[in-house]
Amino acid sequence: MAYRLKADESIPENMKRIVCDEIQDAFEHLAGKKGKNRDERIHEARKSIKKVRGVLRLMRPELGGIYRSENARLREIGRKLSEFRDAGAIIETLDGLGQKYRNQLRNHDLTSIRRGLTKRKKEAEENIDIDKVLRTMAGTLRDLSKDVKAWPLQTDGFPAIAPGLRRTFRRGRTAMRYARKHPRPENYHAWRKRVKDHWYHVRLLENLWTDMIKAYAGSLEDLETWLGEAHNLVVLREKILAEPDFYGPDKEIKRLLNFVDKYQKELRDNALSLGDRIYKEKPRAFAQRIKRLWDAWQSQPKSMEEPELTVP
Repeated sequence: MAYRLKADESIPENMKRIVCDEIQDAFEHLAGKKGKNRDERIHEARKSIKKVRGVLRLMRPELGGIYRSENARLREIGRKLSEFRDAGAIIETLDGLGQKYRNQLRNHDLTSIRRGLTKRKKEAEENIDIDKVLRTMAGTLRDLSKDVKAWPLQTDGFPAIAPGLRRTFRRGRTAMRYARKHPRPENYHAWRKRVKDHWYHVRLLENLWTDMIKAYAGSLEDLETWLGEAHNLVVLREKILAEPDFYGPDKEIKRLLNFVDKYQKELRDNALSLGDRIYKEKPRAFAQRIKRLWDAWQSQPKSMEEPELTVP
């Protein structure tokens, strides 16, 4: 499955193929047709849903009202999947924190906290028929897949994607500035969403990649990862402070939260430094740079095309 544009397809053909492929992949994970445990299937389905929403945002200028209705359906599925996934992600964040500060945090400092997080995750899963909910989501995706073929996409070539590229880049730039000026968790989280959109759009353009663009895509992935981990730390802090007595002795809780704050500051500082380099261009200049790569890609001989690779 290739989450990227192909030179021998029009933009409408490319976008519909990509969306249908990702929806099918999410459907198979939610319906239990993939040989993985439930947490892994939820994680993979979420990734596919995010990719589809990335395409929607890229094509928003041409989709009009369809964007709002389809994005709303996918947003609801993504929100529910996030509820299932977040409990496991927070445990992974705690484990990562323990590994990063292993010389300062002793194992027993985290034992009671991890035990509490695991218990809450299990309780939440027992209170809902997750498999039934996943099957319902799979049905919604099956219906959406049928609608994709009727999307009114007509514009071809770079003009079809240029407005979306500029808009997403501009929104990321604005969100970064706002997060720096008003450093609240929700503003950093909003910036992360815009970074993820931009990263997905760059991944769609994989066939245009030069060494420079490959490095650029890698930087976007790093930025999204840092902002995502910073957000997980926020959720971890909130979860523990909501019922601190449940998670362990006051001394251990305070000690952990000190390291949470320390790591979060490091992640945010790294993100702002890298963000300054990524967003130093203006949106129009960025789009023009991509257009030059697009034109070179469109004119290259067929024999120079790289073999098909799958984007994870």
